[in-house]
Amino acid sequence: MARRQYARFGWGFSVAARLLSTAFLAFLPALATGQDAVGDVQARLAAGEFGPALAAAGGANDPALRDKLLGNIAIAQGQAGAPQAALDTTADIRSDLTRKAALGSLSTTPISSGGGKPRGARGGNMMADFDSLIELITSTLKPDSWDDVGGPGAIDQFASGVYVDSAGVLRKLPTTTDGSLVAVRRGGMEATQTGDPHRASALRKVSLTRLEREVQLLAAQGREPNEAMQTLAGLRRIKYILVYPESGDIVIAGPASDWRRDAEGRFIDDKGAPVLSLDDFVVTLRNALTSHGRFGCSIDPRQDNLAAAKAVQEEWSQQPLKPGQRDRWLNEIRDALGRQDITMYGIDRRTHAGRVLVEADYRMKLVGIGLEEGTLGVSSYLSSIQLNKDGSPPPMNVLRWWFTLNYDSLSATDRRDAFELRGPGVKVLSENEFLNERGERVHTGDSDVPTRQFAESFTKHFDKLAAKYPIYAELRNVFDLALVSAVIESHDLPGQVGWHLTSFGPGGDYQPQLGAAPTEVDSVMNHRLLGGKHIVAAISGGVSVDAGTVANRGTVKTDAYGLIAAERGGSEPKQLPRRAWWWD
Repeated sequence: MARRQYARFGWGFSVAARLLSTAFLAFLPALATGQDAVGDVQARLAAGEFGPALAAAGGANDPALRDKLLGNIAIAQGQAGAPQAALDTTADIRSDLTRKAALGSLSTTPISSGGGKPRGARGGNMMADFDSLIELITSTLKPDSWDDVGGPGAIDQFASGVYVDSAGVLRKLPTTTDGSLVAVRRGGMEATQTGDPHRASALRKVSLTRLEREVQLLAAQGREPNEAMQTLAGLRRIKYILVYPESGDIVIAGPASDWRRDAEGRFIDDKGAPVLSLDDFVVTLRNALTSHGRFGCSIDPRQDNLAAAKAVQEEWSQQPLKPGQRDRWLNEIRDALGRQDITMYGIDRRTHAGRVLVEADYRMKLVGIGLEEGTLGVSSYLSSIQLNKDGSPPPMNVLRWWFTLNYDSLSATDRRDAFELRGPGVKVLSENEFLNERGERVHTGDSDVPTRQFAESFTKHFDKLAAKYPIYAELRNVFDLALVSAVIESHDLPGQVGWHLTSFGPGGDYQPQLGAAPTEVDSVMNHRLLGGKHIVAAISGGVSVDAGTVANRGTVKTDAYGLIAAERGGSEPKQLPRRAWWWD
């Protein structure tokens, strides 16, 4: 729990170096044993002694009191003109409620400390251009240690120069040759080596509670989360959910890799697959806490248009198509079908997750009727259909395909402090809907062989399709996060660790990016000539998620072999740097 202060040298360059580690500050409060922590902190603050005040606060046995004292110190530091030190103090407040209150009491002036993209343009007096100096420092001195790549170090300019912050402390200490302090200093220096989140990992751990803390601190500085935060440290899938009440951590773990932006702006790994998204997690978490994990979309033809298209088809079917009439026939049916309506429920259609649902569903239907190429083993409906025994084509019904969750099982320890996600995540279901004369779709609860074969083949070869079309992999990512969020809600994991979700929860400060989302799309239809008969296929369906059902306490299987418990024990967040939020 080291603290940092800033010292300016000559022309305005300042360096903050970690000289104390968590172990040392844990030792300092022992010097004040038996003293009134509240009174001691007040006295130290009145004298302007922030270092001793921090040590006195660390002596409070009650965690809630300790957090409150740290909040008071942070406010005093801000009022004394040390906003950066104030933010650093708030980082040690464990309660997100107390931390939010302290941040709200600090100055609203954005504080520049690096680590994320500025929320807006920053003005100010004319200054020297330090960009080249900053670039030189970050590219020369331990390039993997700066916060832009997930490390603890930050560098930026302030009113009279630049500052460099290595997530440490610079304070005047009495000269000593005590071996224990030398060891503490060495340990503190080693603790800053958090590694590079761009490095591939078989099992990366991300603490959601610590990540929220770091996002809060950046927001207080007027900055957005950096790329490591936006990509959840490069996680590709989620394999485990791990709960540590003793440290206040809810951890997600899974394979991770390097990431970059593709031409469409999505973050992808070195194989082109999308990585997980912080925005998607916040959206699904808020849905789980308010709607129990139920959300989805539906893309459906309009009833009047279906009736018109059916009438056109019946009129043309009274006599064989003459040469040259095919295009006219298709255009009349396409015009009759018109556009389809997009319905979204449970989440905002403008969020990235909402747009993923719509695009994935629409693209799946294109594959389903042969307008977009699938993969080996995935045949479209029209390529599989056959004429009836009497030579007649199948009626013009509506084919309904939709995405839903597909997890073989969700297992947990008997204490429900560790969970394992299994299965491919996504599957496609099917149904044939009868179309009456008024264009009303009548549910049959069943699907014919070609309709069902496409759904089953799409599910079976989903990994290949996701590799070919990244939108399906993005849908799986949303499903993974939805299941994690449902587990958090159904098992009250926040209550177990004392997390109030002040930033990520419903009504929280964090705002996912919003974009334009369509409310209607052109109808998806195609036709095939079989045995001299023209067959038309019209599609409906969507995405239907009910993660709460999968994550229900009664449906989660208990791991009887102790494998999940062993993984939890091996992943416990021990001896982490004080600002770390991910580890391998």
